[in-house]
Amino acid sequence: MSDETKAGLKIARLRYAGEDQFVGKTPSGHALVTGFAPDSESAPTPVELVLIALGGCMGADVVSILKKKRQRVTSYEIEVRGLRRDEHPRIYTSIEVIHRFRGHQIDAKAVARAIELSETKYCSVSAMLAAAVEISTRYEISDEEE
Repeated sequence: MSDETKAGLKIARLRYAGEDQFVGKTPSGHALVTGFAPDSESAPTPVELVLIALGGCMGADVVSILKKKRQRVTSYEIEVRGLRRDEHPRIYTSIEVIHRFRGHQIDAKAVARAIELSETKYCSVSAMLAAAVEISTRYEISDEEE
């Protein structure tokens, strides 16, 4: 069996594009540019993409769960704050995820449970990172008038 056909195996490929950039192709076929210069303004660094991956993974879970709970969310924003150590490797030492919701009579218990389920059961990125870094979450709810 070739590597390409092993069950569960996902392959990402990156090609050096010159300067401080790589063009990556995800296992699902999407392309993105990443940079490796710390002060690069042309592309996100791989370490920045870790924060995006965590927020995107948790957000997808939370939205799905809240839809099933029939919560009327009109706006949802996620802010992911990562604190990195000064010495190399400059890993994150703590990450805070802030979920901000707007909507009509959103149930705080439903939100708390959706976030908990994402953290503890569904989000693979959270599970991987939590093995190495402290992740904290909080949420804010703003009610909109109908």
